[in-house]
Amino acid sequence: MAHVSDLIAEDIELYLKTHEKKSLLRFITCGSVDDGKSTLIGRMLYESKMLFEDQLMQLEVDSKKVGTQAGDLDFALLVDGLTAEREQGITIDVAYRFFSTDKRKFIVADTPGHEQYTRNMITGASTADVAIILIDARKGVLTQTRRHSYLVSLIGIRYVVLAINKLDMVGYSEDIYRRIDSDYRNFAQEIGLQNIVTIPMSALKGDNITALSDKTPWYRGETLMGYLENVQVEDEVAQAGVFRMPVQWVNRPNLDFRGYSGIVTRGSIKTGDAVRVLPSGKESRVARVVTGDGDLEQAIAGQSITLTLIDEIDISRGDILVRTEAPPGVAKRFETTLVWMADEPMLTNRPYLMKIGTKTVTVTVPAIKYKVNVNTLEHMAVTKLELNEIGVCHLSSDQLIAFDPYKEDRDTGGFILIDRLSNNTVGAGMLHSALSQGQDDQWQSISIDKHTLAAIKGQKPFILWLNGDPVIAKLLEKKLYALGKHTGLLDGDVIRAGLNKDLGVSDADQAEGIRRVVEVAKLMLNSGQIVLVALNSALKADSGAVQSLVEQGEFFEISPDVTQQKPEQAVERIIAHLTGTGAFK
Repeated sequence: MAHVSDLIAEDIELYLKTHEKKSLLRFITCGSVDDGKSTLIGRMLYESKMLFEDQLMQLEVDSKKVGTQAGDLDFALLVDGLTAEREQGITIDVAYRFFSTDKRKFIVADTPGHEQYTRNMITGASTADVAIILIDARKGVLTQTRRHSYLVSLIGIRYVVLAINKLDMVGYSEDIYRRIDSDYRNFAQEIGLQNIVTIPMSALKGDNITALSDKTPWYRGETLMGYLENVQVEDEVAQAGVFRMPVQWVNRPNLDFRGYSGIVTRGSIKTGDAVRVLPSGKESRVARVVTGDGDLEQAIAGQSITLTLIDEIDISRGDILVRTEAPPGVAKRFETTLVWMADEPMLTNRPYLMKIGTKTVTVTVPAIKYKVNVNTLEHMAVTKLELNEIGVCHLSSDQLIAFDPYKEDRDTGGFILIDRLSNNTVGAGMLHSALSQGQDDQWQSISIDKHTLAAIKGQKPFILWLNGDPVIAKLLEKKLYALGKHTGLLDGDVIRAGLNKDLGVSDADQAEGIRRVVEVAKLMLNSGQIVLVALNSALKADSGAVQSLVEQGEFFEISPDVTQQKPEQAVERIIAHLTGTGAFK
């Protein structure tokens, strides 16, 4: 007869084996301040029976002492552990919690809602498979909702739960739920988010968390826990046949063994496969796939292995082993999106350490193409990046780097920047593409597009061609200046005395004169200005030529019947016309 201790040991062993076989899902909660992120996680921990009795007792005490629910259980206190968080009722740091159900294991990151903690949110999202974006049903889609959604899209999270929370505070209104769902999906389409599931809920009351609520009879979709337990997020890229293994360690325990150890981040590898070492480009074949439990015939993504090769070739930490038929790119210069995470600003041409996979190199940022205004998605010209700002930059390395575009592989396309003096992580980035040598040579003189330059001036660029008296153009220039516009005036009399002084009055000379004016006007347009061109002679057939050189909506020709009016009246008519056409931002 078996002893009780033996039976207990068998039960524990069976439990552990069952637990090991469960799949793991990493997800984050994000959204605006006070949308209920911490309360939702606390409720999920409570519903999944992952709290010990002493934790429940302490929760009851804390809820009465510092809770925000008038003595009822404040589930947010299970997650917000910092004193400052409890005092303010907000999340500051990223809080990670582990729990499990019968079907799955979970690691959840509760990320801050405040804009100044964007770097914390990026940290929490970097390893997540699913994002739960909470919206307060009373407030709808807010700027911070859009901000976090953009960051989720940027990081590459493909599965989103739109949790419309606090429905109990709006009478469980279906109309409000439908309106918020529609508003959010319209925005999500702009930033490329597609796999969205919308769930109405009350984290505080527990509606639609683990069971469908009778308060929302109009909703018959999945519960939140039901979705999280069943969503299939296995990385299709990782399971694909494109093999990647960054070398973490050259394993040389004795003179008779040399292997290359690392984690298979993508695809699979088996004995006899042809492999290439990057960035050197040397090739060989796999002799053995070695693990601590013995040799394998094949290894797949997620496994830690040591490979031995048929040939003796030079391989070191930081190199990547790949299959010869599908190698990644190799380059020194890249276009990248960079999230700055340090209090001190990021400066161009300053050296930083870049860690990508197992490789560490020295890099500089020769130029910032533009900064992204995360709230409006507008591109802005800048010379540095401040804390929490995001910019599209060029990156230059002192060594060749093997990489995949981040949108294809987060492991070989994502990196961090490290300050060389303090050794602090100061930035996180995503590689998009390699740049040619020619592009690198021109980094210091990269031109910023006219729309970005015009946005700095708070206007739209266009050419206004006036066929008539330059007096009206000068008066119009003063009027536009009073309206805060940045203008440039090409006065026909001044042009004839300077730019076109070598030209006569023949038809050929007149045509050449107008061609020169058009070229100058285009240069001014490309600097983001409103260009006023005042010529005594009509533009005539060259109107189409000008329009072919600019974008739609960037050329306006004022007819002579307007410019023949009194100057004040003409200016008012022109301003009204421009306003009606949408030329003024």
